[in-house]
Amino acid sequence: MLRLIAAGAAMLFAVPAFSQASLQTCFACHGANGVSSLPQIPSLAAQPAFYVMAQLVLFKNGQRSNEQMSPMAKPLSNDDLRSLGEAIEKLKPPAPAESAVDPEKIRRGKAIVAREHCESCHQPDFSGIENAPRLAHQREDYLKKALLDYKKGVRVGYGNAIMPEVAAALSEADIADLAHYLSHFRQRSAAGAGR
Repeated sequence: MLRLIAAGAAMLFAVPAFSQASLQTCFACHGANGVSSLPQIPSLAAQPAFYVMAQLVLFKNGQRSNEQMSPMAKPLSNDDLRSLGEAIEKLKPPAPAESAVDPEKIRRGKAIVAREHCESCHQPDFSGIENAPRLAHQREDYLKKALLDYKKGVRVGYGNAIMPEVAAALSEADIADLAHYLSHFRQRSAAGAGR
């Protein structure tokens, strides 16, 4: 009886083997613990579980296309997608970008955020929620690529599909400023200081 209880407890507290093996596969491109060091490859760490699942479904169904991601997503079951999304959401979020901060880009990026109401979907700290991804501390080059892909109609939205419309109204300079601001984002203090 004690062995049965111990086995049951081990199963309850163990991270599913699928998640661990898949996370290691993800980390090969998306970086140790989901923090990317490769150009044009996004950090996955702390992305909302539903967002991760939705993006994998888009790759699986061919609505998003990528020569690495599409074949990897194809065989995933709904349980696989759920486990992977939950595991990624629990990873420690990336730190702000270490590259030099351009105060003018930060100022312009902050103004774009206010004008486009980015915080209303992505949260005031840009941590994301449900189908709105974490933007805070994402790779700057990847943020630019994603926004340009939305602008060009190469990337589709999921659900309310608002991002293609938002990105279409942005200039390439706006996109560069916004990506710089979000990759270097610092949480505002209660007094309103910070970036």
